[in-house]
Amino acid sequence: MSGAADEPFITAVKPLVDAMGGELLPPDEAGPDDVVLSWQGSEVVAVRLPQLADSLDHILAAMERKRGKPLADLDRKAKQEVVRVLEARGAFSVRHGVETVASALGVSRFTVYNYLNREKGS
Repeated sequence: MSGAADEPFITAVKPLVDAMGGELLPPDEAGPDDVVLSWQGSEVVAVRLPQLADSLDHILAAMERKRGKPLADLDRKAKQEVVRVLEARGAFSVRHGVETVASALGVSRFTVYNYLNREKGS
């Protein structure tokens, strides 16, 4: 994908790309929606960004890893915090976002809407 001089750059961006659920590709394989990254004047690597719905799945998985247990096992206050974080990250602008989050939290869509409305009222 790149020369040895570019390896530290790729190593540096890989955790971010992985966290977003993206994919690294050689720059010459980049499509029109991919982002080509340059380093020291040369195109080094292309990043294929995930679809928004896939990003939500990655965000939920990362939240579970960070907490060390399934989101459904969290207490109510922690679930409300998860909903707050997800709202700030735009999770509910994704089609079926509320349903996806409700499923991950082990609650109903109605409960997710209640958590969202509680935030707006406070």
